[in-house]
Amino acid sequence: MTTMSPGIVQSHTGMDAIEWNILGQTYVPKSKTDDCFSWHATLPPGTFVPPHIHPDQDEYLYILEGRFDFLLNGVEAFGEPGDLIKLPRGIPHGIFNKSDQTIKTLFWVTPTGPLYDLFWALHNLGPEPSPAEVVSIAAAHAVDFLPPGKSK
Repeated sequence: MTTMSPGIVQSHTGMDAIEWNILGQTYVPKSKTDDCFSWHATLPPGTFVPPHIHPDQDEYLYILEGRFDFLLNGVEAFGEPGDLIKLPRGIPHGIFNKSDQTIKTLFWVTPTGPLYDLFWALHNLGPEPSPAEVVSIAAAHAVDFLPPGKSK
């Protein structure tokens, strides 16, 4: 079992100086235990996380900068700085930066599950990764991407 140590994770750093490139987005892990995993994410304009489901995790986003567009169980929504977005396990959701500005947000999931390992598997996957490869890697780490056009 991993437990949390007390302390402050500075704004410009993460765990063990890790910084992942996840399909053009930057993820910096902030804290990880068996119960909870958090990371800071920077999403440039035009980037997104396609509709997917976490069957065994609840996911949260606290928006720091910019405007996110969401697809939550088939319904379009948006979030702005200061908003907390709640994505319960089993509910399909997609996350999009449709703006011309970079978005910064704090994500976390509970429990951690294999998501930390998924980010290592996706890190620097390549300039043009095969969508089928990304879907396969994600499925092996308990994240199920939905076929295009499916949001429910």
